[in-house]
Amino acid sequence: MVKNIIMWVVIAVVLMSVFNNFGGSKDSSSNTLSYSQFINSVNAGQVSKVAIDGPNIIGQTTSGERFTTRSPGDIHLVDDLLKNGVEIIAKPPEEPSALMSILISWFPMLLLIGVWIFFMRQMQGGAGGAGGRGALSFGKSKARMLNEDEIKVTFADVAGVQEAKEEVVEVVDFLKDPSKFQKLGGMIPRGILMSGSPGTGKTLLAKAIAGEAKVPFFSISGSDFVEMFVGVGASRVRDMFEQAKKSAPCIIFIDEIDAVGRARGIGMGGGNDEREQTLNQLLVEMDGFSGNEGVIVIAATNRPDVLDPALLRPGRFDRQVVVPLPDIRGREQILKVHLKKVPAGDSVNPNVIARGTPGFSGADLANLVNEAALFAARADKKLVDMNDMENAKDKVLMGAERRSMVMSEEEKRCTAYHEAGHAIVGRLVPEHDPVYKVTIIPRGRALGVTMFLPERDQISVSKQKLESQLSSLYGGRIAEEIIFGAEAVTTGASNDIERASAIARNMVTQWGFSEKLGALNYGEDENIMGHSGGHNKMISDETTELINKEVRAFIDRNYDRAKQILTENVDILHAMTEALMKYETLDSDQLDQIMARQPVSEPKDWENDDQSGSGSVKVEKEEKESSDKDSKPTVGGPAEQP
Repeated sequence: MVKNIIMWVVIAVVLMSVFNNFGGSKDSSSNTLSYSQFINSVNAGQVSKVAIDGPNIIGQTTSGERFTTRSPGDIHLVDDLLKNGVEIIAKPPEEPSALMSILISWFPMLLLIGVWIFFMRQMQGGAGGAGGRGALSFGKSKARMLNEDEIKVTFADVAGVQEAKEEVVEVVDFLKDPSKFQKLGGMIPRGILMSGSPGTGKTLLAKAIAGEAKVPFFSISGSDFVEMFVGVGASRVRDMFEQAKKSAPCIIFIDEIDAVGRARGIGMGGGNDEREQTLNQLLVEMDGFSGNEGVIVIAATNRPDVLDPALLRPGRFDRQVVVPLPDIRGREQILKVHLKKVPAGDSVNPNVIARGTPGFSGADLANLVNEAALFAARADKKLVDMNDMENAKDKVLMGAERRSMVMSEEEKRCTAYHEAGHAIVGRLVPEHDPVYKVTIIPRGRALGVTMFLPERDQISVSKQKLESQLSSLYGGRIAEEIIFGAEAVTTGASNDIERASAIARNMVTQWGFSEKLGALNYGEDENIMGHSGGHNKMISDETTELINKEVRAFIDRNYDRAKQILTENVDILHAMTEALMKYETLDSDQLDQIMARQPVSEPKDWENDDQSGSGSVKVEKEEKESSDKDSKPTVGGPAEQP
């Protein structure tokens, strides 16, 4: 910033000096006459002498007064002056000095060069400015180096990925004491590829390795290698490894390596394009003729399947570490790490939050704790309590509440019946996830939400559970049909129908749950699909028709089951709707009371000045309750009305 200001000040001073030199000097003690007055004075004999400098005339009267005027180019001026006895002095034209002449002639070019250098430095600030290499350092590495005292992250800051930590512990041991491995002939892996879903902590784990080993850490993104100029990426790879060798032992961390490490031969430019040349140079630097002793390359990606096979072979990235989504124990450990950064109250129980957040990554849990802190700050609390954590979890899972959205009484009642249909069917079908919460408060893009959450992590899903999901997804539409009639069914079930159709088709084409089609994969392979879009040429028309019939059979069977459940429990449907209209949100305890046909208690934080007493809603039994409920915890998601 200071350099830019100095440059513009210098330019302004030069311009002012040039203008002053060209502007000429004026005598403040002389009077300015018009040319007519000047000629009249000459003819009257009142002018004694004049000095002519081009169009400028400086004269003196017979009384000794000085004056100035300008000639309009009168060719008879000299004759008039001589005729009246006026002394004439002619000044030669003033020529600038040689230095000034050079400055004037070259000044525009120098100004353009200065402006060009200024903008080039701005464009190359990430490479030239940070490294101090000038404006044209295209081929220099953009890797940022962190010294051992700048990295404060350790393995204590990484939670929920215990197996991945164990995989990289020996890397730390090697960097601390290489002789321990070398005396037995062992060699540390030259490259470690960490793969996993976004937000699982791959970058954090790499920083922890450098923080534990107390070695320099070079950090760069895969996209930083690729430029529009061919050969720049390869030059940056060479420069990066040259810097790393000077600081060995050290760690090079390449984030999102799939930007440069994709399989060769599939690009537009064959083997000559910039990205593939960069990849070739990376392969040579990692395992070529020249060794890189003491330089360990750690890379992270979300797509290990698209990487070039040569990059994954032993000698390069010869160790692959999967950083998975944390399980319930891992989520609890991650929450404890993040809760240390906020003033949490004694009521906060990380285990309870961990049980209600299946599928959350470390980044999701960090965001949840941050949202809870924001809730507490808005309420002017000094500590984050469990209620703030629950509100934050609801916001992350179901979206922010849109209480400002105006809904008519008819729309609210229709939404209440819709969500009640989801909840009742989900409670009464086997192997369905427990209902966590039901609300008719608009959240995100949904007018209402029925949230199902599993009680524990589950990897595989049974056929019975999938069919139960199909039934619960259609519960909302069926409830509208039973109460308001087929002609009054709304478009609120569009997302439910889309999800149910996808589940049923996968059951038939990918998971082998159809008895007629058997355990074969009829999925659409993008490598053998035709250009018509979505049709697999390897499947006959007869088989396609049979697939559609089997998908329809799964849908119809579970649609009829859901309709029977809601018809037999229409009293619970009415009672749950009335409770939703009154309280807007029902938790699992209130749902238990409604399903047991008991009075519904008020929420702890619910206030209504117009109501007296308990304000409960009672369910009167009309027909026998279905007995096929099974609360086995499974993996599932919310059924919501878009």
